Amino acid sequence: MTADDSYGRLDDDDYPAYTMGRAAEMLGTTQGFLRAIGDHRLITPLRSEGGHRRYSRYQLRIAARARELVDQGTPTEAACCIIALEDQLEEAQRINAEHRRSAALHTAAT
Repeated sequence: MTADDSYGRLDDDDYPAYTMGRAAEMLGTTQGFLRAIGDHRLITPLRSEGGHRRYSRYQLRIAARARELVDQGTPTEAACCIIALEDQLEEAQRINAEHRRSAALHTAAT
């Protein structure tokens, strides 16, 4: 890997750059919380060659949303379900918008 390749990863939201300890520190939570949301399959951290969990910025944003819900009194398992449903809704809305654009283009062409 060249230095240019390494710098390119700085902007990659999916690059697993953060250790569990650093991720927990950044989120102001415990490593146990990160393990719990992993157990509920909200996020699946990648593993280093040594087997240590590594988190991406994208995963940290999801974990931060889970922490926000838990801090408001939502049980961890329910928070994970809520976030999964929010993601499904967002994807469905994106697909619907694409279909509407496609239908509008088709209608305009006829």
